[in-house]
Amino acid sequence: MKKAVIAASAAILTAGLVTASPAVAKSGPTAPKGQATKLTKAVTVNGILKHLRQFQAIANANGGNRASGLPGYDASVEYVARELKKSGYKVTVQEFTFPFFQELTPATLTVGGEEIENAVFTYSASGSVTGPIIPTNDVQIPPGPEAGSSNSGCEAADFAPAPAEDAIALVQRGTCDFAVKVDNAVAAGYDAVLVFNEGQPGRTDVVAGTLGAPKSVPVSGISYEQGAEFVAAGTPTGTLTTDVESDLERTTYNVLADVPASELKKIKNKDQVVVVGAHLDSVPEGPGINDNGSGSAGILEIARQLSSTGLYKNLQRPVRFAFWGAEELSLLGSEHYVANLSEDELSRIYANLNFDMIGSPNYARFVYDGDGSDGDPGPAGSGEIEQVFTDWFDSQGLASEPTAFDGRSDYGPFIEVGIPAGGLFTGAEGVKTPEQVALYGGTAGVAYDPCYHQACDDMTNLSVKALHEMGDAAAFAVATLTFSKKGLYPDGSRKAARGKAQAKGKAHVHHQHGHLKTR
Repeated sequence: MKKAVIAASAAILTAGLVTASPAVAKSGPTAPKGQATKLTKAVTVNGILKHLRQFQAIANANGGNRASGLPGYDASVEYVARELKKSGYKVTVQEFTFPFFQELTPATLTVGGEEIENAVFTYSASGSVTGPIIPTNDVQIPPGPEAGSSNSGCEAADFAPAPAEDAIALVQRGTCDFAVKVDNAVAAGYDAVLVFNEGQPGRTDVVAGTLGAPKSVPVSGISYEQGAEFVAAGTPTGTLTTDVESDLERTTYNVLADVPASELKKIKNKDQVVVVGAHLDSVPEGPGINDNGSGSAGILEIARQLSSTGLYKNLQRPVRFAFWGAEELSLLGSEHYVANLSEDELSRIYANLNFDMIGSPNYARFVYDGDGSDGDPGPAGSGEIEQVFTDWFDSQGLASEPTAFDGRSDYGPFIEVGIPAGGLFTGAEGVKTPEQVALYGGTAGVAYDPCYHQACDDMTNLSVKALHEMGDAAAFAVATLTFSKKGLYPDGSRKAARGKAQAKGKAHVHHQHGHLKTR
């Protein structure tokens, strides 16, 4: 996942815990102490690590990855479904098709005999193009004061007509989706596209993203500094070469697990289903043990212990465990699931919990910002879910901080339709600050996960301490939402909350891939 982290200010961080408003805490659900304690104690790091070792073994036996559309993912589906069936759950393997993409060899960009660092975009075409690198007429150097201020490539008129020979368009990140910029470049006659980062803090490194669907030309990303250098040079000649495999349709799966019908009929609030999800797929480049074997292993162990302890015989609300496919290609599994629910089925989804990367080696404790204290709030009830997590960390004497609630993981399709959501994250490619080191330990100036989306995301790329802390918090939240007699919102407001969110345009939330940016 490429997740944008909204960190609290240094002054607040050094003062102590970062939590949501106390007013929210008074209105939120609380877990019956006995059930919450029993489940939290039953979910152990050793149990989570057992599943992670299985995911590693699956990757080792299947080309080093567990990516959707490839054998390693299918084997992961079989393992998870088998474990859930052994624990007594009713398991559904939901099939869907998706456009497959895989980089076969790293993209190369050569200018003036020098190789330039770059990152191929998901759904780029294969090819090799040599020609002048021609910027749009509206790049912003220096960058604008705010992220997203550059309109480069968002309009057809931004491009000078391409010359008769091959040419490479140079566009700056900002405002519109990458796919729009590429489509406009192709319409203007360009044979390849380079996207350079926008230049504000957090937007300077080599940019990587997704185009949403297969394109007809090679597309790769470069850093802001490199893009500015190309602009200053006029129209330097370069060669961009990409080698990818892209199919218009492959089959993959979600795994869904519900409590058996014999237990469901005993549950009082049958129409308040708590969906607990994590994406099961890795990127093709590696085994995906932290991203997102950690989240999948965490909720699999919670499901197992909810059954083995007998706790699922006393649920106040049904729980559905969901292991999503093709998240790494823009949340496709969770999107398919939500899009194929009837209006009646949607109205019965009470909340979504999402766990995407909970074992980062240089971790921080991030909680999705459901109440909007650092950004836009989620649907009604999301702030209360955030408070469940922050209350848990507070009770353990552990600091936490909010992370952007921007739809960049599998909770995105849920909040689009007004379903409250929340979850945990321990960091991806973002860099840990000295203030965060004071709170969480670790190393300043180093990524939370230095092996993010790489072959080294294996069993050595984990913090056992993070898995323990986040596993406990996840188990506590599941217990709170499924056992609490108190709801997330007043009785009768569930449909109204969804309608209000949709009226505000939540049905059009901008998705970034849980990791791959679309703009």
